[in-house]
Amino acid sequence: MKPFRTFCALCLFLVSGLAAAANYTLWINGRAGGAVGAIGNYKDFSYWGPSSTPAGVNKKAVNWDGRSSIAAQSGRVRDALDCFCTGTNWCYIVTYSAGDLMMGYTLANYGGSARLKKNASPNSSGVCGNSDGTAQTGWNIKWVRAAAGAAGGSELSDAGSWTTSEPLVQDLRTTTARAMYNHNDTRNVWFYMYAGARGTAYSFILPGQDDEVVAYHSAGGVSGSSGGSYCNPGDWFCNDLTYGTANNQGGRAKWSYHSVLFRDDGEDYSHYLNGNWGGITGVVRNAVVGSAL
Repeated sequence: MKPFRTFCALCLFLVSGLAAAANYTLWINGRAGGAVGAIGNYKDFSYWGPSSTPAGVNKKAVNWDGRSSIAAQSGRVRDALDCFCTGTNWCYIVTYSAGDLMMGYTLANYGGSARLKKNASPNSSGVCGNSDGTAQTGWNIKWVRAAAGAAGGSELSDAGSWTTSEPLVQDLRTTTARAMYNHNDTRNVWFYMYAGARGTAYSFILPGQDDEVVAYHSAGGVSGSSGGSYCNPGDWFCNDLTYGTANNQGGRAKWSYHSVLFRDDGEDYSHYLNGNWGGITGVVRNAVVGSAL
């Protein structure tokens, strides 16, 4: 009977290990003109809108201050990735605006590093304990969906339209953002891009189509050391931003592992959340609800 009992105990151990595996949906905020969610509190979605709004399986708010430099705040994102995207757990990632720059920087610079596997039980600072003492390389990430991605910077930073002493504004200058890290090095994680086009007040500063804050060259993951002018089909004054991974009209490629899933041909979606998951973020949220399971 003893071998049978040992076998059953092993079965229970394996089953409990499988049961512990989970998927999480991490939401990484962008620049913050005002308050953000409490840093370290993964339940605080006040930056986005009502926390009761569906936003993917086991949703977590990865709050960073939205004003300091990308390098200074990347540790906050690494804490969350360590917590929920190691061991047997996997993550879906959603970024907004400068959150795209943050995620790209973090993956390129730390996605090949050794990460201790964590237990997905954060303390008040947002740091999780070790699970079994072993490590892995990088994180378990299924994909990244970027709403109004600003990894290519914004001409609003170039023009000083925001407080120029703010470290994040310096990082968001187009040439600075594009030189900050190797945007082609995503650790083989796909970035799916969603580009809004309901630009109004600042459209004369931003080239091509824009959502009032970020132009298509950035929101569409277009490669290069500086921004360019990209639009919806039918605009004679700039090249088309293409869907998928195809080169854009005029021949400019997208960064590796970047694919355009949504282009705002109807010019319906602005940059802003409006306290209720609004703008282009709403398009992404709807997609995430059906795919982050």
